[in-house]
Amino acid sequence: MNVVKRRIGLEQEFFLVDEAGNLSDRADEFLKDCHLMAQTQGLDPKYFVPEFVKSMVEINTPPADTGTELAKVYLKNLKLALCVAQQMGLRLYPLSSYPLHITPVMRDHPNYHIQARTVGYDKFLHAAKCTGTHLHLEVPPGVIDPNVVVSYNSTSAEREELLNIYNLATACDSALISLTRACPYYEGQAIGLAAHTIRYRGSETFGWEGVYTHLQSVGGLMPYALNVEGLVEEHFARYYAWLQAMEKAGIEPNLILEAEVSLLKSAWNPIRLNKLGTVEIRCIDSNYPSVTLAVITLLEKAANRVRREKLTVRPAKEMQIFELVGSSLYVPDFEYLNGELLYTSATEGVKNPKVRAYVDSILQFASAEGGEGANFLFKLSKHLDRYQTIEAGILQEFTQTTAQLPLDAGLDLVRSCCDKLEAQVSWIDPENPLAALDTDERLLLQQY
Repeated sequence: MNVVKRRIGLEQEFFLVDEAGNLSDRADEFLKDCHLMAQTQGLDPKYFVPEFVKSMVEINTPPADTGTELAKVYLKNLKLALCVAQQMGLRLYPLSSYPLHITPVMRDHPNYHIQARTVGYDKFLHAAKCTGTHLHLEVPPGVIDPNVVVSYNSTSAEREELLNIYNLATACDSALISLTRACPYYEGQAIGLAAHTIRYRGSETFGWEGVYTHLQSVGGLMPYALNVEGLVEEHFARYYAWLQAMEKAGIEPNLILEAEVSLLKSAWNPIRLNKLGTVEIRCIDSNYPSVTLAVITLLEKAANRVRREKLTVRPAKEMQIFELVGSSLYVPDFEYLNGELLYTSATEGVKNPKVRAYVDSILQFASAEGGEGANFLFKLSKHLDRYQTIEAGILQEFTQTTAQLPLDAGLDLVRSCCDKLEAQVSWIDPENPLAALDTDERLLLQQY
């Protein structure tokens, strides 16, 4: 069968720290040196980019034809960044939140100040204290139109593929939260929750104070798209909600125009459409390469199977797992997905039997696609009851007797995480990174 190939891409945010583990605001200097080294190595400098605060950087990849190719260039770019950091007396801290109290320095850019004024500066700073990994799944070229969401000229087959990949990504949201939970400490406290999830998207329902707690249409998980018309309507509603929020915050009309607010740019949701022609998955904690490679494998294989078997991804009432029936892949209904499942994923994670069954069903679905990394997914499914997130491992290693993480212990943790990042990049085979998942037991249960 002739199966259409789609590309895959990645962005990962990192905190920049000095050798003692303190945050560093030298991002501009660091990125300049990354650009120079990239040019000397024949790599594209544009994949080393700044974030909205000076203590955070983003390392991206070009679109890749396969997960293996993506993993290779991801490790290559990461290795270059680590080399530059070492030369400057700096390090990259890879986990989803810096464990100690910080006061980030925001860049002086109108767009950032407008966002901060709209949601509130204190809330907006949560985004500066969390880092995420974004994975892009390509959809048919031209089907996403930045002006009208879905192109009028797209075919019914192209629209169906867009809907199915969007719904697949939506259905995987809580699984990605559960598997990638990285740092248990936020502002010096072990809060017992997935910090990146609750502090970024927030939730009025669960009392999570985050950037988008009161603007869920802009930053929360959106419902499945049952048809193209619904997907388009949802995007226009979100766009107007953001405009209204800016007006309510007293943003001057001329500044709103300068901000170039658009249908796709006014969205910071966990799953969103990107003008690059991708479904962008933004709910993944920044983490070690071992976890990032596992996510690449999981999502690529799940998406490829949906495309290859021409499956229709359908939410079903009272469905709590992935279940394949004929050409329909039934997934948890949105009420459960964004309610009980989200809550238990952000609190208990895979320790919860319902979460574990849901995650297991996704692993089994994806592993059936075969190829490099499939054996890893199969083994992870088999041993899921023993799976330990990075977050859980840190809590075992850095058990505290006080509610507040002491400064020395926090800096020790930062340095330890930097050590592990550098160690992984050095021993993962850069030519066969996904094959390493299949054979290295350390990667399976996060033991290294």
